[in-house]
Amino acid sequence: MQAEPVHVLSTMGFAEPLLQRLRAVSPRLVVRQVTCHNAEEVAQALDAETEVLYTYDLPLDLAAAPRLRWVQLHSAGADHLLRHPILTPDSPIQVTTTSGVHATPIGEFVLGCMLALIRRIPDMTCLHLDRTWPKGRWERFAPRDLRGQTVGILGYGSIGREVGRLAAAFGMRVLALKFNPSRREDHGYVPPGVGDPKGEIPERFYGPDERLDLLRESDFVVIALPLTEATRHFVGEPELRAMKRTAYLINIARGNLVDERALVRALQEGWIAGAALDVFSQEPLPPDHPLWDVDPRRVILSPHVAGFSLQYDDRAADLFAENLRRYLAGEPLLNLVDKHRQY
Repeated sequence: MQAEPVHVLSTMGFAEPLLQRLRAVSPRLVVRQVTCHNAEEVAQALDAETEVLYTYDLPLDLAAAPRLRWVQLHSAGADHLLRHPILTPDSPIQVTTTSGVHATPIGEFVLGCMLALIRRIPDMTCLHLDRTWPKGRWERFAPRDLRGQTVGILGYGSIGREVGRLAAAFGMRVLALKFNPSRREDHGYVPPGVGDPKGEIPERFYGPDERLDLLRESDFVVIALPLTEATRHFVGEPELRAMKRTAYLINIARGNLVDERALVRALQEGWIAGAALDVFSQEPLPPDHPLWDVDPRRVILSPHVAGFSLQYDDRAADLFAENLRRYLAGEPLLNLVDKHRQY
């Protein structure tokens, strides 16, 4: 007896070769794509046969898709759906993310920011704009080497693990914070050669209540946590004051993980040496936001692009194809969101 077809809807913009890669997983799959730009358009694209949905946006009302059983998100996190009924524990619909797809571009971005900050490259850019050859070049630009410096990684998921791997390759000391430090291994999507799947690189793991100890030790603090109700403003004034005055903060996760008012004070008053920020509590960052007024030699502001890569869709399609195979075989899906922990 022939098994029933499984109808899959992609609301993204996968190129035809990537859609063919998904269809090649099984003849049971009926894959269609309707490129959508918001939740309203996704609602219009859903139909009664849709069983699997690949999307970023999600309408609150899913009545148009009574057979929906699984939503694969086109994002590493699910924080934009925290108040959606699909993330309540009693919802029967599985939700997975593309965690792991972003590890390479964001890991490289973080190391680029570390090098830029410690080598005073923003300062050099300002000199370029001013057409100035400075006096006292040694005093102004002689850096500390990354080798031997300590990086504290808040959140040791796929991105944090790739930051750890790259930092270790530069000879840095790696510390990591996890909500459950006893669980060292990564059971999500891990591309070959990426990250630290067994959790072997950090010299020490810290729990959330020990974060001040990690911060005091670190020359660079990298935020790679998921945003949940429990992690909002995870880094505030006490955490910033615990950091070394020579330390740098790098946030590539979510803006609301940091108390931005306290961060502005920390930068303006010299609690820390500088920061690289790719995410903000409000995006786009408003023109009157005080972060724009911070000395540009000490802060890098980027418009939430750290995860961008020309290979993104290709990697996302690989992950989705593997999860489609698992779904048809009745195996556990990769990157399944724990609805109690909200990530």
